[in-house]
This record gives sequence, C-alpha cells and structure tokens, in this order.
Amino acid sequence: MSQSISAVIVGADRLGNIPNLLKSHNIKIKQHISGRDSAHQKKTLSLPSGTELLILLTDFLGHNVMKAFRAAAQRSGVKIVACRRSVCSVQAALTQEGLCENCPYKSRS
Repeated sequence: MSQSISAVIVGADRLGNIPNLLKSHNIKIKQHISGRDSAHQKKTLSLPSGTELLILLTDFLGHNVMKAFRAAAQRSGVKIVACRRSVCSVQAALTQEGLCENCPYKSRS
C-alpha cells in the first residue's frame, strides 16, 4: 500500500461516511473546517503544512470561503477536489482526479 495522502476538508458540519471512504483510498483527514467562521473569508488564508489535497464540499460553502481556500491551495501547489457532500459525489471526484486506487477506470487507457 502506498503512503497516505494528507487532506483538508472544507465545508459541512458533519462528514457522515466520507471519512470511511477517504480511509479506503488511503487519504488521511488532517483537518476538517466547517467554513462558517467569518475569518475563513480572508484572502490570505494558509493551509496547514503538509497538506496534499483540499476537498471542498461545495453545497455547504459560500463563494467567498471557497474562493479563499482555492487561492490558498493554488499558492501552496495543493491539488483541489470540489464536490457535493455525499459519498457518491466524493467518490466520483476522486475518480475524476485519479485518486481512486481501486478504481475500475484507472486500468483503462
């Protein structure tokens, strides 16, 4: 098994079964941020050190918060995945970004 990917999740108060899905793909949640705090709208946000993936749960985020975290990820060179807060949406986004290790589409060329 390869080394785990360290992820920050932004959006939603509760993650439901998303942590189990991420664990099955060897993705470790470094931090979960709800995005409700007004400080999250600052343009000069920074992600925790060692973050390799930013997951934005778009149905629970305001545009300014999403924009601020996207900018922080781009400045740090962190990969961004945006999706709705459902296991199916997260799975589809991981597959689309090539982060799905056991994905049937990965072996196709």
